[in-house]
Amino acid sequence: MKLGTRIILRATTILRISLVLLLAGFGTGCGSSPQPAQIFSGNTAVTALVSGTANDQLAVFNIGFQSFSLTSKAGGTVNVWTMPQNTSQDAEFIHLNASLEPLFTVSVPQGIYTAASASLGPASFTCSALDTSGTLNTSTFAYGYVPANQVTFTLPEPITVTGNAMGLLLNLQVSQSATYPSTCYVTGIEPFSINPTFNVTALSFSAPVQEPLLDGEIASLGSANNSFDLVLADGQTITFNTGESTVYQGVSGFSQLSAGMLIDMAATIQSDGSQLAARISVQDSDTSNLSVSTGPVLQTAASQPSFFSLARQAQGYLVTSNQESVFSPYSYGNASFQILGRFINLQSLPFVPSFNASNIFDGQNVYVATHATTLQGGPVYFPATTVTMIPQTINGTISGTSTEGSFTTYTVTLASYDLIPNLAVQAGQNTVLSDPSTVVVYVDSNTSLLNTQPLAVGNVMRFNGMLFNDNGTLRMDCGQVNDGVTIQPQSQSAAASKPRVPGQRIITKRAPAWRESR
Repeated sequence: MKLGTRIILRATTILRISLVLLLAGFGTGCGSSPQPAQIFSGNTAVTALVSGTANDQLAVFNIGFQSFSLTSKAGGTVNVWTMPQNTSQDAEFIHLNASLEPLFTVSVPQGIYTAASASLGPASFTCSALDTSGTLNTSTFAYGYVPANQVTFTLPEPITVTGNAMGLLLNLQVSQSATYPSTCYVTGIEPFSINPTFNVTALSFSAPVQEPLLDGEIASLGSANNSFDLVLADGQTITFNTGESTVYQGVSGFSQLSAGMLIDMAATIQSDGSQLAARISVQDSDTSNLSVSTGPVLQTAASQPSFFSLARQAQGYLVTSNQESVFSPYSYGNASFQILGRFINLQSLPFVPSFNASNIFDGQNVYVATHATTLQGGPVYFPATTVTMIPQTINGTISGTSTEGSFTTYTVTLASYDLIPNLAVQAGQNTVLSDPSTVVVYVDSNTSLLNTQPLAVGNVMRFNGMLFNDNGTLRMDCGQVNDGVTIQPQSQSAAASKPRVPGQRIITKRAPAWRESR
C-alpha cells in the first residue's frame, strides 16, 4: 500500500481543476468553403494523468500499467510508453475519485488518434464490511495480470495530438471495472473479475492545469529552476520546478529541502508541459524512521486510545521494511489531532468544525504519521505522532436542500454499502453517530462546481470535502462537486462468466480483537 493525500499546514484558497477538452479536428461550416486539412509535424510532449469515477463500494483499487499505445486515424499503432520487463507503474484510483495525478510524460508523434490500449500487470481491489457476526472483514480480490480482452479504453471523440505539450486523462470507471460477490467478505474462492474500463480524453495545457495535492519523497534536488525530483506514493518520479510564487510550509524555502523528505504539495502543469510547485509542505522534518499512511478509519476503541485504519496508501520506513499491512493499528494517546489546512472558510461555517480524539469516527479519512520501527502489542501498536483529518469523497442522493447564512446546504443520503453507515454499528466505539446514513453538505462560493447534472433533490452527486462529526451529525465543508455514480449493488453474474486468471486470488482478513492494557 502507498500514500495518497497528505497535510497542508495553513489555509489556502481551494484550488480549481480546469480541464479543457481538445477539439478532435476542424469541421466545415454551412455555406462556407472547406477548411484546409490540419498539418502535423514532429512530436508533442504528452502527460498522461489518471483519475477515478467511483461510488463508495470499494476502498482501494490498484492497477499496474506495463505499456500504453495509441492507434492513429490511419490505423497505425504507436507504442507510447513501455515499462521494463516484469515491472509495472502502479496507480491507486479510489484516492483519485474526482481528482487526478500524473502517471508519465512521453513524446508522441502528432496526429489524430481514435483508439487506445494498454498492457496491465497486477491489479486488485479491496472492500471492507461487517460479516453476519458483526466482525470487521477486509477482502482483497487480486489478479497477477489483467487479460487484454478484459481491458476497455473508450475515446468519446478522436484525440488530436498537436502543439508543444498536452495531456491525456485516463479516467477509471470503477463500478464497471470490478464484479464480485454481493457481500464483501468471502469464505472461499468466490467468482469475481477485474475489467478495467477507462474513458480517455484530451487536456489542453494552453492554460495551466491545476493538479490536486501530491505526496511523495524528495529523491534529489537540482540547481536549475530550484527543481527537485519527487517519487510519488504510487511510484512515479516527477520533476518539479519552483519559483517566486511557490509557498513553503514547515520550511522557510527551497534551501531547507533535502533528499529523503516526505512532502505534501500542489502543482500546476504549465503550457510547455513543465510542472511548477505551487505549494510545498514539510509536515515532519525528522525523517528518521518516519512513516505515513492515509485511508479511512475502520474501527475505533472506546476502551483505549486506539484505532484501525485501512492503509490505502503509505510511504516511509514501515513500507520499506515490509511491516505495512492492510489493517494498520495505531495508538493515539500522545498524538496531535489536526485538520488539514486546505480550506479557508472553516470559521465561516454555521457550526464549529472540530477534530479530536473524542469525535473521530469509522469511515473518516485520516492521515497518520508515526516514527515506530515495529508493531508492538496493544495498547501501544504504532504510536501515532499526528492524526490529521483529510478530504474525502462521498457519493449520495440529495434528499433535501436549504440555506444557512452564505452556504447552500444539501442533505445527502448515503448507500447502505457505504463505509460510514456500514461500520457505524460496531460495538465498543468511542463515538456514536445519530444518523450515519445522512450527511449535511455545505456549499459556498469557494466550492468548485464541476457537475453537469443539477444539484437537485433526487440526483446522485459526488461531494469532496472535510467531513466532521458535529455532536453525532455528519457535516461536510465541500470543496468540489462532481456528477455522481449510480447507487446499486454489485452483481456477481458477470464475474462468474470469466475464466480464471493466473494469480487470481482472494485475501480476507478479520480485524484482530483489541488487546487491552494489563
